Amino acid sequence: QMPGTARHDREMAIQAKRNLSKTTDPVERLRLQCLARGSAGIKGLGRVFRIMDDDNSRTLDFKEFVKGLNDYAMMIDKEEAQEIFRIFDKDGSGTIDFDEFLVTLRPPMSKARKEIIMQAFRKLDKTGDGVITIEDLRGVYNAKHHPKYQNGDWTEDQVFRAFLDNFDSPYDKDGKVTTEEFMNYYAGVSASIDTDVYFIVMMKNAWKL
Repeated sequence: QMPGTARHDREMAIQAKRNLSKTTDPVERLRLQCLARGSAGIKGLGRVFRIMDDDNSRTLDFKEFVKGLNDYAMMIDKEEAQEIFRIFDKDGSGTIDFDEFLVTLRPPMSKARKEIIMQAFRKLDKTGDGVITIEDLRGVYNAKHHPKYQNGDWTEDQVFRAFLDNFDSPYDKDGKVTTEEFMNYYAGVSASIDTDVYFIVMMKNAWKL
């Protein structure tokens, strides 16, 4: 696990729960309900939608949307769900594109934060193909310090895999981390950190940038 990440995750979840009682904006409420589950909360909802998207259209109609929210145990009444759906169904087609949905749901980040996240991504993506894999990590991340490697439980590859799983979509772990997944993960972490300066310092320390 990355330095400080678990702690930020907890702080963020607590903060999200606290803010839930204060906000009336339906999109913000949905965002906070996801964040209350930690950094992977938004990704998890995306995963639920993907499972329901039987025809691989990457879109959802209202019925599927509500079913997805229910499957993910989101506390939302029908009126609120309708309101959210309308906001995301920009062209009024009766369907929403769930990539767009997830990007809108992701907590907004400043340009400075996005840049430092991309810097970390590029450092990890040794091959420069836009995806971080175990191969990439061999050159950047030392598995030998990991306690499970030291006590013989895990091989080097298992350490790398566990590391990638932090950033990977929760139920769809393929050992590959895309820019999108990396950004989603840090959008969650970013939500718990008030200032850009602190966020940037944290990223620089964590990734030795």
